[in-house]
Amino acid sequence: MLIDTKARIGVFSIALGAYLPQFPSLVPEFESQYEDFKKRIPDTVELIDGGLVTTKEKAMEAGDKFRAADVDLVILQLLTYATSYNMLPAVRDLDVPVVLVNLQKKKAPDYANTDTATWLGTLYACGAVGEMVADLERAGKRHAVITGVVEGGDAEVDAEIADWCRAAQVRRRFRSLNLAQIGRPYPGMMDLYIDETNLYHRMWLYTKQFDWEKMWAIADNITDEDAIRAEAQEILDTFEIEGGGTVEKVWEMAKYVVAFKQWVHDEQIGFVASHYDGFAQGKAGVLDSMLIPAFSMLIKDGVACAVEGDIKVSMAMSILKTISGMGQLSEMYSIDFNEDICIIGHSGSGDACISAQKPTMKIVPVFHGKTGGGYLTQFYPHLGPVTYLGITQDRDGHFKFVVAEGVNEAGPIFTFGDTNMRTRFTCGARDFCNRWSEAGPTHHMAAAAGRHIDTILKVAKIFNVPVDIITR
Repeated sequence: MLIDTKARIGVFSIALGAYLPQFPSLVPEFESQYEDFKKRIPDTVELIDGGLVTTKEKAMEAGDKFRAADVDLVILQLLTYATSYNMLPAVRDLDVPVVLVNLQKKKAPDYANTDTATWLGTLYACGAVGEMVADLERAGKRHAVITGVVEGGDAEVDAEIADWCRAAQVRRRFRSLNLAQIGRPYPGMMDLYIDETNLYHRMWLYTKQFDWEKMWAIADNITDEDAIRAEAQEILDTFEIEGGGTVEKVWEMAKYVVAFKQWVHDEQIGFVASHYDGFAQGKAGVLDSMLIPAFSMLIKDGVACAVEGDIKVSMAMSILKTISGMGQLSEMYSIDFNEDICIIGHSGSGDACISAQKPTMKIVPVFHGKTGGGYLTQFYPHLGPVTYLGITQDRDGHFKFVVAEGVNEAGPIFTFGDTNMRTRFTCGARDFCNRWSEAGPTHHMAAAAGRHIDTILKVAKIFNVPVDIITR
């Protein structure tokens, strides 16, 4: 990622304070279990430690820490039975999900040799979780439950915790970074139009507006030839250029990429939505001709760059890039009714990380439906499972995720310079087109290799938005 951010995860554990003076051995037992539990949290996130909570007062102290850190998620370890006053003060003023980890230390009881302290300390992690959820529901808090065991390891628990941390990372990127809108949406594509103030209130994403006149001059002050040469080599390593590529051939392009990367750092940009509809002459024409590969280099490094000014798909691209490492701009292209296959893809910038082979770059005299001509990039997405994510809005401005999983299959694709893939859906191409369209998505969606609906559902719970699952 050009600009990396770490999700902030609030973590604490709870136990009933009344047990501790009755069974003093529980204190070191619970302290040890909690220290071990924190090691299960991936080091890719920043851990905000709320401690071992056994009283309302300690819960309030944990809540103070979580609010001060603006945590993206709370993970609660249930050590033994505890009442909800150990939990609620820590999360009452937070608007993030609480993940209840119901983790029993031992796999099974040694029934004949288990005393009360052993039972409470190592075999009782299930009795309070329903009670906790009931109180979270009454408090209007989002929640999830993970149940597992410590003894012998539990890969399913570790995978779920890691998945929640990836989902929380999306919130942190939306909250910390800015969206750059350059120009305006493609004229007439009203599904792409958006209220940026509503976007900030509902999704925490702040929009910075940039004029193309400023962007034309973005590379004027770039003079570091070593940096330009290194970026030129990176472009050559990323793309197979039609007619052969040399450092000299991509020098001007590399200069703009260096400039855009500096701009991303200076403005703290994680998302770009752009569209140019001018005359493509002079400096404007130079930048316009090479913008597609330049933005593709940014996407490769974690900046979601969307064409046609589509802010919502830049968000979808960023979500998939954050949770899966790739985020490819896509749209419904064609249907092969003979094969019952949807052809899905897009012209313009794309993500080299989704490509199973080296992407290609070619020059075309005209960009279809747009001003000017120049470089097109074509990527060749991996075969196998694929996930699509669209983001749309209802009449009141509320956001909604639209998701589907399918399988990319081998076969003929278009070769005129646009990325496209052959996706088979369990419901069939005709039904998929109907169902996806009936969900009211915008024109574009994002794609990533693999199956990611379960993680997207966690992201949706963090953002408190509904999800339409089309097929999986």
